[in-house]
Amino acid sequence: MNPEPASRQSETTAASASARSSTSEAGADPSLSVRMANAIRALTMDSVQRARSGHPGAPMGMAEIAVALWGDKLRHNPADPQWPDRDRFVLSNGHGSMLLYSLLHLTGYALDIDDLKAFRQLHSKTPGHPEVGITPGVETTTGPLGQGLANAVGFALAERRLAEEFNRDDLEIVDHLTWAFAGDGCLMEGISHEACSLAGTWRLSRLIVLYDDNQISIDGDVRNWFADDTVERFRAYGWHVIANVDGHDSWALGQAIDSASRWAREGRDGRFAPTLIQCRTQIGRGSPGRAGSAKAHGEPLGDTEIAATRAAIGWSEPEFEIPAEVRQAWDGRERGASAQAAWEETMAKYRERHSSLAAEFERRMRGDMPAALDDALDALLAQADARRESIATRKASENVLAQFGPAMPELIGGSADLTGSNLTDFPGAGAMRPGERGPTGGRHINYGVREFGMAAIMNGLALHGGFVPYGGTFLTFSDYSRNAIRMAALMKQRVIHVFTHDSIGLGEDGPTHQSVEHAASLRLIPGLDVWRPGDPVETAIAWNHAVERNDGPSALLLSRQAMPYVTRSQTQVESIRRGAYVVRDAAEAQAVIIATGSELSIAMAARELLAARSIAVRVVSMPSTTVFDRQDVTYKANVLPQNLPRVAVEAGVTDFWWKYGCAAVVGIDRYGESAPGGQLFEHFGFTAANVADTVEAALA
Repeated sequence: MNPEPASRQSETTAASASARSSTSEAGADPSLSVRMANAIRALTMDSVQRARSGHPGAPMGMAEIAVALWGDKLRHNPADPQWPDRDRFVLSNGHGSMLLYSLLHLTGYALDIDDLKAFRQLHSKTPGHPEVGITPGVETTTGPLGQGLANAVGFALAERRLAEEFNRDDLEIVDHLTWAFAGDGCLMEGISHEACSLAGTWRLSRLIVLYDDNQISIDGDVRNWFADDTVERFRAYGWHVIANVDGHDSWALGQAIDSASRWAREGRDGRFAPTLIQCRTQIGRGSPGRAGSAKAHGEPLGDTEIAATRAAIGWSEPEFEIPAEVRQAWDGRERGASAQAAWEETMAKYRERHSSLAAEFERRMRGDMPAALDDALDALLAQADARRESIATRKASENVLAQFGPAMPELIGGSADLTGSNLTDFPGAGAMRPGERGPTGGRHINYGVREFGMAAIMNGLALHGGFVPYGGTFLTFSDYSRNAIRMAALMKQRVIHVFTHDSIGLGEDGPTHQSVEHAASLRLIPGLDVWRPGDPVETAIAWNHAVERNDGPSALLLSRQAMPYVTRSQTQVESIRRGAYVVRDAAEAQAVIIATGSELSIAMAARELLAARSIAVRVVSMPSTTVFDRQDVTYKANVLPQNLPRVAVEAGVTDFWWKYGCAAVVGIDRYGESAPGGQLFEHFGFTAANVADTVEAALA
């Protein structure tokens, strides 16, 4: 934000001065470059005005930046948005979605003019913010500011790790860049600090961020609340910075992009690092009455101002019409097909020389599970049955990773500075560490105390393809991660959250760390599968379900305290996958006890006490309410018969459980206390005797 220090101006001045001697294809004709930028402005104005909703300011202000990158430097193929070695592009300031939609339409993606006319309308391919899976060419869903930038860190991390694993000889089948557009709002959000600090530490040189520094947000001039020296902030992270580039000079922008691209592959002064290009722009550029003001940010310009803007920029074409020569200049299909064809030739040679690696790379990019996973699960279940030990489910999770990790080379994960508590490491994983040219080494990531950044980076890893990411922290800190978890669910991405210390059972750390409302809260997120397993077998099935699931994220809620092993039939083991099952039954049962996690053993003990009172009960283990809720009506009725009263037992808030028609709930609707976990369970009534008494009272 602050003026560039004189000692730092050399790289900026060089970028601007030498730009005139290094033109891009799109910028060879300055007048054509201007018209290409104005095409974005026109499509943005028209689409937002027709929708009577949207954000024209950022697309109009970033039009020249878009020309400089998308004109001929972005490596992509509109005919194949899933080409594995395409450059990844992220519009982190997703409110400017018409910028991306205009680019996708103009460069040749399957997004026609009628789609732009349907901007922000029901079931259109052009929703208010970019959404992956809806619009061809959109790599990630953006809107919550800063998360797209963190996703881009995940993309760049995936590229470097896949390159290290698969590139051989002179055959580089993984060799692309990750580009992100970001605005002031993205850099104000705290997640930008978490993610960009990690990107610098990891030396992710293939990540290039173009910062739209227009100094305007919804409330006005950001200098009143965002006076950071952004350039020095990113240098402190270890980034290369190209500062003070005129964001409306396509020539200077092109040179800056060329420099950043060169540094991405060759380094600078022997150092590899991500790059920030600070682009000085004017929001709403071209609009006589709105440019440079907050009023340009988030509302249509209006017919009068649009007419004035058309006159000011010399755009005489009717609404939604683009001149043929401008369309031709934007068309990226031929160039994209040529780039992909060259890669296909490399891939063909790679298959000849490294057939096994090629097959593995293609399997992972498809997201298919390895055949060895089934054997790993069988070995795990056999091991648990042989040991029949009472262990914490966090320890059971570590045992799962010890089996799944070697069977799944795509499994990559870590912890937010709680590795020894979350037990997310496994033998042979190795630690990922910064290398000279980027992150290298093993598959266990030390994210530091950055829960939100970790969750959003995992989303980027999953979106890129080739990896199944997981990350650990305490369940109570899921609050920090929550919006990124929600985004994973919205995007239907295979991401696994390992949340340990799942209840008051963690003990002495007290109520700040004791999760009470978190399990119920996470279950409210549509598309998130929440598992709270009760012993090693349920933990193994929960993990297996999570890694095999290809349409959304999972959260595993794991205990600090030990839980008894539960014996089961093979049918019962298989039924765990359905989210709930009858773990103990009784002839002529009079009631059902529903339990999850550490409370399963309490329910089992309560069943024995009730039997001594001549009260027969069924015990239902429900490790995943979200999975159980998706089962067919018949299965659910067989597990929870309508004619039997139900009592739920969970060391969490009670409100959630009433939806199952419970007669009573043994839970906790207040914060915990600091004391040993066993004492707290007794203090708050999580005992077999209290559960038995509650059931008996429900039958009275």
